[in-house]
Amino acid sequence: MSSVSQLVKRFREVMLDGLWIANTNFKNQLSDVSWEQAVTKVGSLNTIAMLTFHIDYYIAGIIPVFEGGNLEIKDKYSFDLPPIESQEQWENLLNKLWLDSEKFAELLEKMSDTKLDKVFVDEKYGTYQRNIDGMIEHAYYHLGQISLIKKLLQK
Repeated sequence: MSSVSQLVKRFREVMLDGLWIANTNFKNQLSDVSWEQAVTKVGSLNTIAMLTFHIDYYIAGIIPVFEGGNLEIKDKYSFDLPPIESQEQWENLLNKLWLDSEKFAELLEKMSDTKLDKVFVDEKYGTYQRNIDGMIEHAYYHLGQISLIKKLLQK
Protein backbone atom coordinates (compact mmCIF):
# COMPACT_ATOMS: atom_id res chain seq x y z
CA MET A 1 0.00 0.00 0.00
CA SER A 2 1.38 3.40 -0.96
CA SER A 3 2.04 6.15 1.59
CA VAL A 4 -0.81 8.22 0.17
CA SER A 5 -3.20 5.25 0.38
CA GLN A 6 -2.28 4.76 4.04
CA LEU A 7 -2.87 8.43 4.80
CA VAL A 8 -6.25 8.38 3.05
CA LYS A 9 -7.23 5.29 5.03
CA ARG A 10 -6.18 6.89 8.33
CA PHE A 11 -7.99 10.14 7.52
CA ARG A 12 -11.21 8.34 6.57
CA GLU A 13 -10.94 6.20 9.71
CA VAL A 14 -10.89 9.17 12.07
CA MET A 15 -13.43 11.28 10.21
CA LEU A 16 -15.93 9.10 8.41
CA ASP A 17 -15.95 5.36 8.80
CA GLY A 18 -13.17 3.77 10.77
CA LEU A 19 -12.93 2.04 14.09
CA TRP A 20 -9.32 0.93 14.24
CA ILE A 21 -7.47 3.21 16.69
CA ALA A 22 -10.20 4.90 18.71
CA ASN A 23 -12.96 2.35 18.04
CA THR A 24 -15.04 5.31 16.83
CA ASN A 25 -14.87 8.28 14.46
CA PHE A 26 -16.33 11.77 14.07
CA LYS A 27 -19.36 10.61 12.11
CA ASN A 28 -20.14 7.93 14.68
CA GLN A 29 -19.66 10.23 17.68
CA LEU A 30 -21.67 13.13 16.25
CA SER A 31 -24.53 11.14 14.71
CA ASP A 32 -26.66 11.19 17.86
CA VAL A 33 -25.77 14.66 19.18
CA SER A 34 -28.65 17.15 19.17
CA TRP A 35 -28.05 20.83 18.53
CA GLU A 36 -28.80 21.55 22.19
CA GLN A 37 -26.13 19.10 23.30
CA ALA A 38 -23.73 20.44 20.67
CA VAL A 39 -23.88 23.97 22.09
CA THR A 40 -24.00 23.04 25.79
CA LYS A 41 -20.99 24.31 27.71
CA VAL A 42 -19.37 21.92 30.20
CA GLY A 43 -17.22 23.93 32.58
CA SER A 44 -14.45 25.71 30.72
CA LEU A 45 -14.35 23.16 27.87
CA ASN A 46 -15.15 24.03 24.28
CA THR A 47 -18.56 22.88 23.12
CA ILE A 48 -18.99 19.95 20.75
CA ALA A 49 -20.17 22.43 18.11
CA MET A 50 -17.02 24.54 18.54
CA LEU A 51 -14.77 21.49 18.19
CA THR A 52 -16.71 20.35 15.13
CA PHE A 53 -16.36 23.79 13.54
CA HIS A 54 -12.68 23.93 14.51
CA ILE A 55 -11.72 20.64 12.87
CA ASP A 56 -13.71 21.46 9.74
CA TYR A 57 -12.07 24.90 9.57
CA TYR A 58 -8.68 23.26 9.06
CA ILE A 59 -9.91 20.53 6.71
CA ALA A 60 -11.72 23.09 4.54
CA GLY A 61 -8.72 25.41 4.72
CA ILE A 62 -6.28 22.84 3.37
CA ILE A 63 -8.49 21.79 0.45
CA PRO A 64 -7.56 24.85 -1.67
CA VAL A 65 -3.86 24.02 -1.20
CA PHE A 66 -4.50 20.47 -2.43
CA GLU A 67 -6.18 22.06 -5.46
CA GLY A 68 -3.14 24.25 -6.19
CA GLY A 69 -4.39 27.38 -4.43
CA ASN A 70 -3.29 29.35 -1.40
CA LEU A 71 -3.49 28.71 2.31
CA GLU A 72 -5.88 31.41 3.50
CA ILE A 73 -6.85 30.18 6.98
CA LYS A 74 -5.59 31.76 10.19
CA ASP A 75 -5.42 30.03 13.57
CA LYS A 76 -7.07 33.00 15.28
CA TYR A 77 -10.33 32.32 13.38
CA SER A 78 -10.46 28.57 13.95
CA PHE A 79 -12.98 28.82 16.80
CA ASP A 80 -15.15 31.60 15.30
CA LEU A 81 -18.28 29.47 15.18
CA PRO A 82 -21.40 31.38 14.17
CA PRO A 83 -24.25 30.84 16.66
CA ILE A 84 -26.11 27.56 16.29
CA GLU A 85 -29.72 27.99 17.29
CA SER A 86 -31.49 25.07 15.63
CA GLN A 87 -31.16 21.43 14.63
CA GLU A 88 -31.01 22.54 11.00
CA GLN A 89 -27.99 24.77 11.63
CA TRP A 90 -26.26 21.94 13.51
CA GLU A 91 -26.99 19.48 10.70
CA ASN A 92 -25.66 22.01 8.17
CA LEU A 93 -22.38 22.17 10.10
CA LEU A 94 -22.20 18.37 10.23
CA ASN A 95 -22.96 18.04 6.52
CA LYS A 96 -20.24 20.58 5.75
CA LEU A 97 -17.79 18.52 7.80
CA TRP A 98 -18.73 15.28 5.98
CA LEU A 99 -18.51 16.91 2.53
CA ASP A 100 -15.22 18.65 3.31
CA SER A 101 -13.79 15.44 4.78
CA GLU A 102 -14.76 13.45 1.70
CA LYS A 103 -13.32 16.10 -0.62
CA PHE A 104 -10.09 16.19 1.42
CA ALA A 105 -9.82 12.38 1.15
CA GLU A 106 -10.55 12.39 -2.59
CA LEU A 107 -7.94 15.05 -3.27
CA LEU A 108 -5.43 13.22 -1.11
CA GLU A 109 -6.10 10.01 -3.07
CA LYS A 110 -5.03 11.81 -6.25
CA MET A 111 -1.75 12.96 -4.71
CA SER A 112 1.47 11.18 -5.64
CA ASP A 113 3.70 9.68 -2.97
CA THR A 114 6.50 11.98 -4.16
CA LYS A 115 4.35 15.05 -3.38
CA LEU A 116 4.37 14.05 0.31
CA ASP A 117 8.01 15.12 0.61
CA LYS A 118 7.41 18.52 -1.05
CA VAL A 119 7.17 21.76 0.93
CA PHE A 120 3.62 22.55 2.04
CA VAL A 121 3.00 26.20 1.08
CA ASP A 122 6.08 27.54 2.91
CA GLU A 123 9.18 25.94 4.45
CA LYS A 124 8.00 26.93 7.94
CA TYR A 125 5.04 24.52 7.58
CA GLY A 126 7.16 21.53 6.63
CA THR A 127 6.09 18.95 4.09
CA TYR A 128 2.73 17.72 2.84
CA GLN A 129 3.38 14.52 4.82
CA ARG A 130 3.87 16.45 8.05
CA ASN A 131 0.71 18.50 7.52
CA ILE A 132 -1.48 15.54 6.60
CA ASP A 133 -0.18 13.54 9.57
CA GLY A 134 -0.81 16.62 11.71
CA MET A 135 -4.39 16.87 10.44
CA ILE A 136 -5.04 13.24 11.35
CA GLU A 137 -3.48 13.61 14.82
CA HIS A 138 -5.38 16.87 15.35
CA ALA A 139 -8.63 15.10 14.46
CA TYR A 140 -7.97 12.25 16.92
CA TYR A 141 -7.17 14.78 19.66
CA HIS A 142 -10.49 16.57 19.22
CA LEU A 143 -12.38 13.29 18.71
CA GLY A 144 -11.24 12.31 22.19
CA GLN A 145 -12.47 15.61 23.59
CA ILE A 146 -15.86 15.21 21.90
CA SER A 147 -16.19 11.67 23.28
CA LEU A 148 -15.47 12.88 26.82
CA ILE A 149 -17.80 15.89 26.56
CA LYS A 150 -20.61 13.59 25.35
CA LYS A 151 -20.09 11.39 28.42
CA LEU A 152 -20.15 14.41 30.71
CA LEU A 153 -23.40 15.64 29.08
CA GLN A 154 -25.03 12.25 29.64
CA LYS A 155 -24.47 12.39 33.40
